[in-house]
Parts: sequence; C-alpha cells; structure tokens
Amino acid sequence: MAKRDNPRLRNENNKRSGKNTRAQKQQAAARKEAPKRERRPRPAEDRGYARGYDDRGFDGRSFEERNSNVIIGRNPVMEALKSSREIDKILVSAGDGSIVKIVGMAKDKGLPIIKAEKASLDRIAQGGAHQGIIAYASAYEYKEIDDILAKAEKQGEEPFVIILDNLEDPHNLGAIMRTAECAGAHGVIIPKRNACGLTETVAKTSAGAIEYMPCVRVTNIVTTIEELKEKGFWVAACDMGGQDYYRADLSGKLAVVIGSEGAGISRLVKENCDFTVSMPMVGRITSLNASNAAAVLMYEVRRQRDAKK
Repeated sequence: MAKRDNPRLRNENNKRSGKNTRAQKQQAAARKEAPKRERRPRPAEDRGYARGYDDRGFDGRSFEERNSNVIIGRNPVMEALKSSREIDKILVSAGDGSIVKIVGMAKDKGLPIIKAEKASLDRIAQGGAHQGIIAYASAYEYKEIDDILAKAEKQGEEPFVIILDNLEDPHNLGAIMRTAECAGAHGVIIPKRNACGLTETVAKTSAGAIEYMPCVRVTNIVTTIEELKEKGFWVAACDMGGQDYYRADLSGKLAVVIGSEGAGISRLVKENCDFTVSMPMVGRITSLNASNAAAVLMYEVRRQRDAKK
C-alpha cells in the first residue's frame, strides 16, 4: 500500500535537510523586495532616557511637555542653575562626582536641597535617567518687591502686601493669591526655603489669579520685613494674643504676615512685626485655615480703605 504524501512532514524533512519549499522561497523573495522600514530617530530632547522606555503619554506629549517644571539629570540641572531660570527645590539621592558641584551651586543660590530615596526619583522621572538628581523649576516667573510697589503706584494706591511665613500647602497658596487679587492686594511674598513655590497646583487653585498677582520669593523673611519698614510699611502679624483685627488701623502702607498651617508665624518673624491682630474665636475650634484667615484680613483692609474714599 502506497504511503500518502504528508506536506507537514515533508516541510519538516526539508528544514532538517536545509532545503526550502516553494512557499518559503516565495516568502523570502517577498521580504527582500519589500521596502525597509526606517527607524524613527529619537528626538534630541528624549535622549538620556532609559533605553526602550516610551516616554510619550496617551495624548502624544513627551515627558518634558507634560512635566515642564521637572528637570532630570546632572547636566540639565547644572545648566538650569547656571541660567536665570527660577528653581524651587532640588531632590538628591546620590552624593558623588558632579552632584557635589551641583549641590554647592544650589547652596550658593540659597535653594532647598532635599535628600530623597532613589525609588522616589525613579517614580518622579517616570523611567528617565535622573542620575541621582532632579530639580523643580518654577512654573511661573517670580517678581521683585519693586514690581509690587510699581503696581501700587500705577493704581494710585498705598501698597498692600501679603507675607506668607513657611506656608507649605499649594492649595492654600493658590487660594490666598486668588483672594489677594480679588481684594486688591498688590503682591505676595514667600520664602525660598520650607515653603511651597509657584507650582501647577497653585496656578490651578488660584483660578488664574497667578497671572495677575506678583509673587516675590525671598531668602529671609525677617530681612524683607526690615526692608519694607525702611520703605514706610507697617507690618501686622496675624496670630493669637493680639487686638481684634477689626479694631486695628490697617490703612496706609501695609504688610500682613500669615503663618504656616501648623506652626503659625515663627518667633523671629513675629518679633519683627509692628503689631499683632487676632480673630475672635467663640466656638470650640480655636483656629482658622491659613487661607481663610488671610481672606478675612484682606477684606478688612479693603473695607477700611474703601471707607476713607
């Protein structure tokens, strides 16, 4: 009895013997004739990321486009420090080589330097080669005190400034900037260290006020208060143990100091203020949220100014 021809078995035998079937030869010829796919070159700004990592999100934007205020890697951070770009803080997980120089540059600029775990930097960089260092640049431009004074002069008003002593919550900062813009304040002053800067969260919470309210970032709040006094400002601390805010004279050139969410106003800052104003607390809760306290005071200043018109 003759054996039936089995194509599958024949192909297997051909493979073992090195022979190619007609179909395999046709497929090989087709592959040769097909145009080669060109490999898309990686953009220059994407180089330095982990090989094989696709840093583009579902919206097609690159890591830098989605995180424009995050700077990763030793050379990018160093160049950012050399430039005039505002840096909020630097996260470091290593301490060798060029990072020592970068940290020294950051210290010379009085920037906050935070020790972080490598896993934290990995998460922030989203697969990028951070090389043990990440910097957060300001999402918006900081101004100078002279810009605040110029704004008040242009509006024909006595300058009114809000000073925030180590406020850490970006939602509070955004809410205060929003109220400041609505109540007619001319600027906000924040410290460089131990405080929230102008982040995207602040911008969102401010509901656009960040575009109109000058924000000045200073190295030392006490020194800044002394400078404002030399310019004719009265400086009021919002804290416990002072006179009721609605009995105080809040007219003229004025700076109001609001403390942090937990610790309030630091001792040295309070000692350098001219007077203290407080809010009556008649309920069982003995304090207000920082942004709420600031709002009450700003509108009292607005009320007193309008009453004198």
